[in-house]
Amino acid sequence: MAFVVQSACVKCKYGDCVEVCPVSCFFEGDDQVYINPDECIDCNACVPACPVEAIVSQEESTPEWINKNAHFAFSEEKRRTNKGEITHGPLWDAEKA
Repeated sequence: MAFVVQSACVKCKYGDCVEVCPVSCFFEGDDQVYINPDECIDCNACVPACPVEAIVSQEESTPEWINKNAHFAFSEEKRRTNKGEITHGPLWDAEKA
């Protein structure tokens, strides 16, 4: 079962989770990162690394967030996020204002 990024990540994007992911299964959207459920190896490394506790197992998530992560991961607008490549830091929405 893959892990799911939920609402606490919206407009946050610290990037700590991306840094510890051994398979680079994160994708960056306009306002948060998402996990590709087909690439996630269930290693759990991202869960304790997330400072806002936005990542949970699919069993702990809702269908809305499971579908949102999967939909984005397979969309044409996705951008794979690798270590060191988060484009915005904490509270990035305040910086854009």
